[in-house]
Amino acid sequence: MKAYLLSLGAGLLVGVVYSVIGVRSPAPPTIALIGLLGILLGEQIVPVAKRLIAGHDVAGFVRTSCAAHVLGPLPGGEPTVSRTSGVGRPARSDEPS
Repeated sequence: MKAYLLSLGAGLLVGVVYSVIGVRSPAPPTIALIGLLGILLGEQIVPVAKRLIAGHDVAGFVRTSCAAHVLGPLPGGEPTVSRTSGVGRPARSDEPS
């Protein structure tokens, strides 16, 4: 239930922002895609901040886990993060970054 209420709150906030900047909903495709990119990047702020506070390597984490989450699987390429370390999860301190 908490996730639904948080989702509703986020939707209300986006609606207010759209109203302030004068965009009607549903947003034009370009604005909607930029908004989705902002969501993907915004999801990475908390894990990166946690790693910064803990004093772990942030650059390696951004190149691997964050990139894999934001970009998804790249066509014809190797996965950027191994299946064993998990995508979107900070590596443990004993795992190589």
